[in-house]
Amino acid sequence: QVQLGESGGGLVQTGGSLRLSCAAAGRTFSSYAMGWFRQAPGKEREFVAGISRSGISTAYSDSAKGRFTISRDNAKNTVYLQMHSLKPADTAVYSCAAGSTIIGLAQFQYAYWGQGTQVTVSS
Repeated sequence: QVQLGESGGGLVQTGGSLRLSCAAAGRTFSSYAMGWFRQAPGKEREFVAGISRSGISTAYSDSAKGRFTISRDNAKNTVYLQMHSLKPADTAVYSCAAGSTIIGLAQFQYAYWGQGTQVTVSS
Protein backbone atom coordinates (compact mmCIF):
# COMPACT_ATOMS: atom_id res chain seq x y z
CA GLN A 1 0.00 0.00 0.00
CA VAL A 2 0.98 3.62 -0.44
CA GLN A 3 -0.46 6.72 1.15
CA LEU A 4 -0.39 9.97 -0.81
CA GLY A 5 -0.53 13.59 0.29
CA GLU A 6 -0.63 16.58 -2.05
CA SER A 7 0.56 20.11 -1.36
CA GLY A 8 1.32 23.29 -3.26
CA GLY A 9 -2.12 24.34 -4.37
CA GLY A 10 -3.40 27.85 -3.96
CA LEU A 11 -4.71 30.98 -5.64
CA VAL A 12 -2.81 32.34 -8.62
CA GLN A 13 -3.54 34.87 -11.33
CA THR A 14 -3.94 34.00 -14.98
CA GLY A 15 -0.53 33.38 -16.50
CA GLY A 16 1.01 32.42 -13.19
CA SER A 17 2.74 29.24 -12.12
CA LEU A 18 2.40 26.68 -9.36
CA ARG A 19 4.25 23.51 -8.45
CA LEU A 20 2.26 20.73 -6.88
CA SER A 21 3.93 18.03 -4.84
CA CYS A 22 2.69 14.61 -3.87
CA ALA A 23 4.53 12.81 -1.12
CA ALA A 24 4.13 9.08 -0.77
CA ALA A 25 4.47 7.02 2.37
CA GLY A 26 5.71 3.53 1.81
CA ARG A 27 8.78 1.75 0.59
CA THR A 28 7.44 0.77 -2.80
CA PHE A 29 6.93 4.19 -4.39
CA SER A 30 9.24 3.38 -7.28
CA SER A 31 7.06 0.37 -8.11
CA TYR A 32 4.17 2.56 -9.15
CA ALA A 33 3.43 4.66 -12.15
CA MET A 34 2.07 7.97 -10.92
CA GLY A 35 -0.57 10.27 -12.27
CA TRP A 36 -2.15 13.64 -11.68
CA PHE A 37 -5.88 14.11 -12.18
CA ARG A 38 -8.12 17.09 -11.64
CA GLN A 39 -11.78 17.70 -11.00
CA ALA A 40 -13.44 21.03 -11.60
CA PRO A 41 -16.79 21.90 -10.01
CA GLY A 42 -19.61 20.12 -11.77
CA LYS A 43 -17.26 18.13 -13.98
CA GLU A 44 -15.87 14.64 -13.99
CA ARG A 45 -12.34 13.97 -12.83
CA GLU A 46 -9.93 14.01 -15.75
CA PHE A 47 -6.41 12.85 -16.44
CA VAL A 48 -3.77 15.58 -16.50
CA ALA A 49 -0.36 13.87 -16.58
CA GLY A 50 1.31 10.55 -15.86
CA ILE A 51 4.83 9.31 -15.34
CA SER A 52 6.40 5.89 -15.48
CA ARG A 53 8.08 4.18 -12.55
CA SER A 54 11.53 5.29 -13.64
CA GLY A 55 10.43 8.76 -14.68
CA ILE A 56 11.67 8.29 -18.21
CA SER A 57 8.25 8.19 -19.85
CA THR A 58 5.51 10.76 -19.42
CA ALA A 59 2.07 11.44 -20.82
CA TYR A 60 -0.09 14.56 -20.84
CA SER A 61 -3.61 15.57 -21.65
CA ASP A 62 -4.00 17.93 -24.57
CA SER A 63 -4.78 20.77 -22.18
CA ALA A 64 -1.59 20.15 -20.19
CA LYS A 65 0.86 19.68 -23.05
CA GLY A 66 3.37 22.47 -23.32
CA ARG A 67 2.32 24.07 -20.03
CA PHE A 68 2.62 21.35 -17.37
CA THR A 69 5.54 19.09 -16.52
CA ILE A 70 5.34 15.97 -14.40
CA SER A 71 8.43 14.63 -12.68
CA ARG A 72 9.33 12.37 -9.82
CA ASP A 73 12.10 11.85 -7.32
CA ASN A 74 12.08 8.24 -6.22
CA ALA A 75 14.68 8.95 -3.54
CA LYS A 76 12.24 11.40 -1.96
CA ASN A 77 9.09 9.39 -2.70
CA THR A 78 7.63 12.47 -4.36
CA VAL A 79 5.99 13.30 -7.65
CA TYR A 80 5.63 16.86 -8.89
CA LEU A 81 3.45 18.77 -11.29
CA GLN A 82 4.93 22.03 -12.47
CA MET A 83 2.26 24.22 -14.01
CA HIS A 84 2.91 27.34 -16.08
CA SER A 85 0.69 29.76 -18.01
CA LEU A 86 -2.26 28.90 -15.83
CA LYS A 87 -5.76 29.72 -17.00
CA PRO A 88 -9.09 30.00 -15.18
CA ALA A 89 -10.05 26.73 -16.89
CA ASP A 90 -7.29 25.03 -14.85
CA THR A 91 -9.19 25.74 -11.65
CA ALA A 92 -9.86 22.38 -10.00
CA VAL A 93 -8.94 20.02 -7.21
CA TYR A 94 -5.76 18.26 -8.27
CA SER A 95 -5.14 14.75 -7.01
CA CYS A 96 -2.21 12.44 -7.39
CA ALA A 97 -2.60 8.72 -7.81
CA ALA A 98 -0.43 5.63 -7.74
CA GLY A 99 -1.21 2.64 -9.80
CA SER A 100 -0.21 0.27 -12.50
CA THR A 101 3.32 -0.33 -13.59
CA ILE A 102 2.73 1.55 -16.82
CA ILE A 103 1.33 5.02 -17.28
CA GLY A 104 -2.46 4.92 -17.13
CA LEU A 105 -4.77 7.51 -18.61
CA ALA A 106 -7.86 6.19 -16.88
CA GLN A 107 -8.85 6.41 -13.24
CA PHE A 108 -9.42 2.68 -12.87
CA GLN A 109 -5.73 2.10 -13.53
CA TYR A 110 -4.85 3.78 -10.25
CA ALA A 111 -5.39 2.05 -6.93
CA TYR A 112 -4.29 4.73 -4.49
CA TRP A 113 -5.35 8.36 -4.33
CA GLY A 114 -4.51 11.43 -2.35
CA GLN A 115 -7.08 13.82 -0.91
CA GLY A 116 -6.33 16.53 -3.43
CA THR A 117 -5.21 20.13 -3.35
CA GLN A 118 -7.21 23.09 -4.62
CA VAL A 119 -5.85 25.19 -7.46
CA THR A 120 -7.73 28.39 -8.24
CA VAL A 121 -6.75 30.61 -11.14
CA SER A 122 -8.25 34.07 -11.11
CA SER A 123 -8.94 36.04 -14.27
